[in-house]
Amino acid sequence: MAQEAAPQTHTACTGVDLGITRVFALLGKRWTGLVVAVLGDGPAHFAELRRAIPGISERMLSDRLAELAEAGLVLREVDEGPPLRVRYQLTESGCALGPAMTELRTWAERHLPATPPGTC
Repeated sequence: MAQEAAPQTHTACTGVDLGITRVFALLGKRWTGLVVAVLGDGPAHFAELRRAIPGISERMLSDRLAELAEAGLVLREVDEGPPLRVRYQLTESGCALGPAMTELRTWAERHLPATPPGTC
C-alpha cells in the first residue's frame, strides 16, 4: 500500500542574505577559492602559487591576489632580492575561512562526482 505524500507547505522566498551575497561576490569568482585554499597551507611566493593552481594565468593570479589583498584576506610582502620576490599569506581574516574551506571539501567529497564533467 502506497503512502500518501505529506502536504507541502509553501514559504515565501525572502531573497538572498546580504552576507552570502558579499561572500560569493568575492569568493565565487573563478580561481579565488583555489588561491585561498592553497594559501591555507601556508605562505607562498607568486611562482609557487602559479604552479600549485594548474590553468591559472599570471594575469588572473595577480588580479585575484590583488582583490584578496584589498578585501583584507591576503597580505603581500616583498622580499628584497636579489632576486626580488613577492610572498603572499592569509591574514587573520583569511585564516578564519579555514573551517569553511574544510566543510566545503567534505561536502564535495560526499556529494560531487570524483571528476568534473568534461575532464578525464
